[in-house]
Amino acid sequence: MAMNKNSIFGWASFLIFLVGTALILLGVLKYIDYAIGFSVTGIGFFFISWVFNALKGRV
Repeated sequence: MAMNKNSIFGWASFLIFLVGTALILLGVLKYIDYAIGFSVTGIGFFFISWVFNALKGRV
């Protein structure tokens, strides 16, 4: 299976989404004092993931 640019954008989007989810869960479950910062950063990762997903097929 060859990796073309669309599959690379898809995998990058999925991995960035996972990192964002992990950041939010860390903030909520482990570092409660810093939950707002972790959550804002995780939501930022969600937005970057959404942009990468939107770029599939356009670049």
